[in-house]
Amino acid sequence: MGVGRVLLRQNQLPSPHQNHRPHCRQYLLLKSKIQKKMSRGKMRKFFSIVWQILSAPFRLLFWLIMLPIRGLKKAYHFLTDPVEDRPLTDSFADILENKDVRASVWDHIEGLRRHILRSLLYLIITTIISFTFTERLINYLAQLVGGLEALRAIEVTESVGVFMRVALLAGFIFAVPLIVFELWLFIAPGLTPRTRQISLVFIPLATVFFAAGVLVAYYILLPPALKFLLDFMGIRAELRPQSYFNFITSLLFWIGVVFEFPLVVFALTWLNFLQPHMLVAQWRFAIVIIAILAAIITPTVDPVNMGLLMLPMALLYFISIGMSYFARSLRRKDKNKRAN
Repeated sequence: MGVGRVLLRQNQLPSPHQNHRPHCRQYLLLKSKIQKKMSRGKMRKFFSIVWQILSAPFRLLFWLIMLPIRGLKKAYHFLTDPVEDRPLTDSFADILENKDVRASVWDHIEGLRRHILRSLLYLIITTIISFTFTERLINYLAQLVGGLEALRAIEVTESVGVFMRVALLAGFIFAVPLIVFELWLFIAPGLTPRTRQISLVFIPLATVFFAAGVLVAYYILLPPALKFLLDFMGIRAELRPQSYFNFITSLLFWIGVVFEFPLVVFALTWLNFLQPHMLVAQWRFAIVIIAILAAIITPTVDPVNMGLLMLPMALLYFISIGMSYFARSLRRKDKNKRAN
């Protein structure tokens, strides 16, 4: 061992320990730097989490304040942005020739699908909400024949079917404004700003007209119709809940749909698809059509009840003529305003 040490000193060869000391120092320095950076990163992350927690209520409050502002801004642009006014023939030509235009048509179809799905979702939600008062509504509808005691169920599931049918009708009545709103959202981008603004009135009016039709059917049409049917030939009828409520709900629904006719006429006149003088000139033919529809919808065959249905339908037709004149005057004013 002594000879080896002497030889090492003479040849001045570095020992293994002396050769690795600089590397050990560099490793320790690098390790300390990494530990410092990691500790700093942990501290930053810790303070960032603390800041996120402390500022969360204020950020939520700011988001809630800005939410209606952003919504109003988006609605304003939606109602006022101009639409490209092109002839219909040019639009169809672009669909046939341009692939990008065809792709945009498919986008519109996809948008229509989304609106339909949302409408169905609204109907499901309102129907589920209607479950809370459907039993009271069934009792109220059964008062026309003396209450639920006058009805006799035969099938086991008959009461469940009646409950679901009445709940669906009530849910549809409540979902009418939401369904009309979805329809408006789909049509509105293709309308002029003025037309978009005016068409917003259709959303509450559609509900009012449908509800008015339901009330007219229940209080004016159904009492004499049921009296005629139950007293016909002096034969006592044993009413089943399923047949009775199917009859009631179908009539209420279709009369409510018929009451939407004035709004449809207003929209067609505003879009220049219909003119009021056409309605005035064809009023006799319209009365014949109304009589045929009344005969189809009326649950009885006697002319008295058919006349009870024809009267509001004919009145709606003449109200539609007034709505058509009103729509034409608004359209002319809008054209004059844009021309000036």
